[in-house]
Amino acid sequence: MNGAKLGVLALFASAAALVGCTSDQSSSAQALSATAHGTGVAATAAMPSRVDNFMLVDQNLEAHELYRLADAPAVVLVTQQNGDAVVQKLAPQINKIAADYGAKRVEFMMINSSPKDSMESIQAEATKVGYKAPVLMDDKQIIGESLGVTRSAEAVVINPKTWTVTYRGAVSGVPGALDALLAGKTAPMAGPASTGAAIAFAGATKVSYSKDVAPILEAKCVACHEDGGIGPMAFNNYAVVKGFAPMIREVIRTDRMPPYHADPRVGHFSDDKRLSPDEIKTIVHWVDEGAPRGDGPDPLGAVKRVAAEWPLGKPDLIIDVPAFTIPASGVVDYQRPAVPGTLTEGKWVRASTVKPGSRQGVHHLLTGWMESMPANGKSSETRWAASLGAGYAVGAESSMEPKNAGVYLPPGGAYGFQMHYTPYGKEVVDKSQVALYFYDKPPELIMHSVVVMDPTIQIPAGEARHKEVAYVQFPHDALLYSAFPHAHYRAYSSDLWIEYPDGKMKLLLSLPRYDFNWQRSYTFAEPVKVPAGSRLVAHYVYDNSARNPSNPDPKINVSWGEQSFQEMLFTSLSYRWVDETAHHRVNYEEEMGKTRLLGMMDDNLDGKLSKAELKGGMGAQLLKYFDLLDKNHDGFLDADELAAAQGMMGNRRSAAAPPTAKPKSEAAEQAAAFNSGSPTNR
Repeated sequence: MNGAKLGVLALFASAAALVGCTSDQSSSAQALSATAHGTGVAATAAMPSRVDNFMLVDQNLEAHELYRLADAPAVVLVTQQNGDAVVQKLAPQINKIAADYGAKRVEFMMINSSPKDSMESIQAEATKVGYKAPVLMDDKQIIGESLGVTRSAEAVVINPKTWTVTYRGAVSGVPGALDALLAGKTAPMAGPASTGAAIAFAGATKVSYSKDVAPILEAKCVACHEDGGIGPMAFNNYAVVKGFAPMIREVIRTDRMPPYHADPRVGHFSDDKRLSPDEIKTIVHWVDEGAPRGDGPDPLGAVKRVAAEWPLGKPDLIIDVPAFTIPASGVVDYQRPAVPGTLTEGKWVRASTVKPGSRQGVHHLLTGWMESMPANGKSSETRWAASLGAGYAVGAESSMEPKNAGVYLPPGGAYGFQMHYTPYGKEVVDKSQVALYFYDKPPELIMHSVVVMDPTIQIPAGEARHKEVAYVQFPHDALLYSAFPHAHYRAYSSDLWIEYPDGKMKLLLSLPRYDFNWQRSYTFAEPVKVPAGSRLVAHYVYDNSARNPSNPDPKINVSWGEQSFQEMLFTSLSYRWVDETAHHRVNYEEEMGKTRLLGMMDDNLDGKLSKAELKGGMGAQLLKYFDLLDKNHDGFLDADELAAAQGMMGNRRSAAAPPTAKPKSEAAEQAAAFNSGSPTNR
């Protein structure tokens, strides 16, 4: 492994907090609903007096959270179903209202609560009909049910100051309702009824806590929500669950829990932690019914559950990270301690677990092996010649290598750490530990890692949807096993595509809402075939606006940096070369490295760099020598010219061309041979 590549890499996370709110139906709202029937005005289901928060993804996989629109003067939702002639005919009128009032900062969205309409069919319908507003996909029908809508082409106007419905009815009544709301006046809540097609809601069925709800929590939630677990409360009996029921409903409606944020419409994953649509409806309906206890035993109270110290069992090796006092406030520089290695013979790592001493204070922990213990006791990533196969970020779990594949850890030497600590208002001493699990005999397959990254990102102040892109090109056939997206507080979404040599593209992973508090690896159910010449392309969208509740400061421009108030574009990929085994080693990393700089900066994905694409400090250096590097004088820098530029950079430690830490001992040579091309821990 080229250990020096680790210098600019990191995995990060922070602790998450759960918040929630309840919904109530006012008698006046229900009276209005009852009065509306048969009167020619909009007849509704149980009309909520207050609209609770929700997050839905639109047909283009962009997430929309209602309460992030709190600064808008109004929010308008119009129901939609594919093939409904009424709403199709209204498209020009809907578009005009959205444009006219969008100029007044009114937010306008459509919502599709029809389970029969797929993402692809909604995309096609929106293109064909010409809808300009995003179409939110409510295929589980949870949000449409709670809004009380019954037909397509039904409009709902919401006042963000109170999150109450100020109008419900046909689209024709929306302008008048908006004029009244924007003028601070009161208008009739119910307008003419929509004549759109009826929406076939499945309706709620009677839910049993004992038979339905508790088994779901036991299967999907208790692993974290147990005594000593990472969850902030232990679901150990009905009374606890009942008390947190409104919060449970809230985090499910906003897709914060369970913390597995890959969109279910894209790809299949072996480590999928999501609730199924039926499980989501079961829990939400149960809470809406008042979270009744009902009959039957309490499965959660029958067994006392305590989080295991080591979830994978007794480790083969436990490494103690030197203690560090995290201050109550301020910014802590990265800490890089080291401890002597203890192995007397080389081992193959099959799994690892990191136990942070302070869950709130440890932002991330990275590990590497060095040939000898530094005299000053300090680690340096430029000296890392092998991986310990272990890394940590809050939300990440124990790491396990694929079957019959592993990471080689040499004997002796020293173990180095990169520690990122984040103060949280209380001084605390961190005593983290790393547990390793070894194979009894060497595996046949060799895993590698590479990072799709762009250290030249520049995010303008106040911009709500700033887009950046980067890629890695594979020179030989490979199999992709997993992807670990990473960014900081301003990241809004992330995805990963494969672009095949013939130019065709396929979406592999989509995170419509990136959550800094829960970062993890997404392992594909079946390894993805990556033919030689393919590019793995990562897109990131950043929200540097005041609407981002996590934004440290929306008034400043933001660039790449290690601290959380700066930003990153960083997707770690775990892969192996198809033609490589433990008995047939290959070394394709140098060949892959020739296109790394290009993949970081090629914003338009055309395989060459123009002067306009050169950003940040790295871009400034290349711009300075652009004419010298442009050997063919075509006004661009291609992969060969950039490879030459990387060579000119020599031993400069940068994100584009990290120096190579050359092993000297036999153990270091073995490590480099076994682990070459693994620039980050798994």
